[in-house]
Amino acid sequence: MSMLSPSHLPQEAARVSRLILLAIGLCVLFSLGSLAQTSDSQSDADKSWTATTESQSDNVNPTRTTESHNQSGNRTLDKQSVQRRGTDGHFEPYQDIEKETVQVDAATVRTVTRTFGRGPDGAKTLVQVTEEEKHTLPGGNSSMVRSTSNPDVNGKLQVVQRQVEETKKTGKDAEETKTTVMLPSINGGLAPAMKMQEVRKLDGDTTVESKKTTLLPDGSGNWQVGEVRQATVKQDGNDRSTEERVSRPDSEGKLSEISRTVSKESGSESGEKSNTVETFSADVPGAAGDGSLHLVERTTTRQNTNSTGQQATERQVERLNPGATSSGLRVTTRTIDIVRPGASGAQATRTTETHDADGNSGAVSVDTTKSDNVRAIQVQIAPAGPPK
Repeated sequence: MSMLSPSHLPQEAARVSRLILLAIGLCVLFSLGSLAQTSDSQSDADKSWTATTESQSDNVNPTRTTESHNQSGNRTLDKQSVQRRGTDGHFEPYQDIEKETVQVDAATVRTVTRTFGRGPDGAKTLVQVTEEEKHTLPGGNSSMVRSTSNPDVNGKLQVVQRQVEETKKTGKDAEETKTTVMLPSINGGLAPAMKMQEVRKLDGDTTVESKKTTLLPDGSGNWQVGEVRQATVKQDGNDRSTEERVSRPDSEGKLSEISRTVSKESGSESGEKSNTVETFSADVPGAAGDGSLHLVERTTTRQNTNSTGQQATERQVERLNPGATSSGLRVTTRTIDIVRPGASGAQATRTTETHDADGNSGAVSVDTTKSDNVRAIQVQIAPAGPPK
């Protein structure tokens, strides 16, 4: 589960984070031989890098984001600094995020993330701290505690959310994760506000199945099912398909499927990749519900890498027009990423064009990224692992 963002965090900074989809670092590779596996075979050159992205848009204030990654011994420090153009035309500090990860011992990893904003006088101000400690236990089990704190009116940090997670192996190719999210209660302190239980298993050599159940309190001290997500990931050579179904209780408390997402990814030996994601929903914008699922969105992505290592990725998003749902999907956004590697690093350009209800081109935004490490701005066209 992703952390709950405090309401006072700037929305523009969240937009900047979404723009930096020129992904930082190596893609995590999912191995069907185990439920999850990552590679740590990085060269020394990969352990330290910087990247700067400048974002220009027709209707959004320009921003500049500088990111850095430094690894030394058992300590890794990642920094992100966001600047936006001020009234005088110059870029001024807006938000800073510092993430420090320490490998305490062979079984313990501690991560502290600090988010800073700017006060009325431009001074750097701490707005959030997230502390996470993860332990790897014998037999492939693990546990994690993540606490998020915000400063009160006096600047003293107060815990506003705590997440406790335990993962246990339940079989050779199966595991279960139980998560409890605690929030401040009216009686003081923290109280459980949400529970999640997820089971994942490897079916044969090519299929991973998962089921995630979310429980919510009903106000009487009982826990009721609030949502069920079931996903199936199938791998066939360079091709992969993913299907996720989401069900929630209806007005009578009976679970009813409200959405379905189907993803198909394929690749070739030459390095070409394509991915299509279709979303079906019972909630159709501008139309009354009829109890059935309807196609409401399609995202198509194609990626090519030439002999020089230049990578071109084109992504097109189609959605229903709320004013004319019977006319089918229409193109709403088109994004083109170009990554050019060089001897001293890489440069990337992302161009995003939006379209109005009549199909006319609207706002255009351009993000330009420069880095001293090629791996810092590789583009990933699809999720690296099964849905969580």
